[in-house]
Amino acid sequence: MELRPEDVTVAEILKSAGYTTGAFGKWSLGVAETTGAPWKKGIDEWYGYLNQGRAHFYYPPFLYHNDKKVMLKGNEEGQRQQYSHDLIAEKALEFVVQNKDRPFFLYWAITIPHAELLVPEDSMRLFRGRYPEKPYVGTHYASQAEPRAAFAGMVTRMDRDIGRLLKSLEDLGIAEDTIVMFSSDNGPHREGGHDPEFFDSSGPLRGIKRDLYEGGIRVPLIARWPGRIQPHATSFHISAFWDFLPTACALAEIPPPEGIDGLSFLPVMLGDEGAQKEHAFLYWEFHERETTEQAVRMGRWKAVRHNPSGPVELYDLESDKGETKDIAGQNPEIVKNIRVVLDQARTPHEIWKLKS
Repeated sequence: MELRPEDVTVAEILKSAGYTTGAFGKWSLGVAETTGAPWKKGIDEWYGYLNQGRAHFYYPPFLYHNDKKVMLKGNEEGQRQQYSHDLIAEKALEFVVQNKDRPFFLYWAITIPHAELLVPEDSMRLFRGRYPEKPYVGTHYASQAEPRAAFAGMVTRMDRDIGRLLKSLEDLGIAEDTIVMFSSDNGPHREGGHDPEFFDSSGPLRGIKRDLYEGGIRVPLIARWPGRIQPHATSFHISAFWDFLPTACALAEIPPPEGIDGLSFLPVMLGDEGAQKEHAFLYWEFHERETTEQAVRMGRWKAVRHNPSGPVELYDLESDKGETKDIAGQNPEIVKNIRVVLDQARTPHEIWKLKS
């Protein structure tokens, strides 16, 4: 679904506060002709994919620069000359240089690694032959015959370009005035021949992308702000992506919109744990399977329900991070309280209806 005119983005809020805004990479919130196109939602400069499906492939025939379609010479009819990640990275880094003397907001939605496991030879050769390989034989993605080496090469290329961003901030003399946050939109995937078990991609957590166990929804958040965020500091504060908007508002010293679920996590990033507000609970639901799956995080407790009319699984994440022991039977009162949250936390929607 595209964003509607009444949907307010963090970019619109920061733009109204005097920030120049840029977004680069993958949008998937509305294609060019819809109300959700990035240039209609507060983005001053956009470069990348508007279509979620096209963003699974790295040698596309075109990308968008603002509202203009940019044809990529050498990528016609399956040719592979212009790697989209490299083009997007250059535009994102140019945006920083161009706006170094004014407040700016950069949303860099990095597209690698994702479904199609393809990377240019200079990254591929770093890992070719290092792993036992089983060539990808799927019909949808034109991934390389060595998907493990390609995946490692893509992660390394991403890491290289994040390093370029941090070095650019240092070289421009604005590192201490710029907060950088890195995260992921979900747990590890299996598309394109990626092997999450081989790389231990979920670590001690259960599940991968599309699961509502921790391996599917618990992702890193790494923040860097020299002189403000203590190096190597960690926090056990429980937060989610809907907390970013109020955090950005706090950084810009402007009030967040009313009626939102998010809580700013700026206090905990600055080491002021005592001032940090906590969520009563976090709620998720997932619709891509036969039934709607739901999950709740409430302090140490995590609940998963695979069917709105089905039983509730309960886990104690303080003692069982891997969600290996369902203790719902031993904790009927906690399950009762969580059932209330599962039934009442969601907002009814005409498209995203519960499926039993």
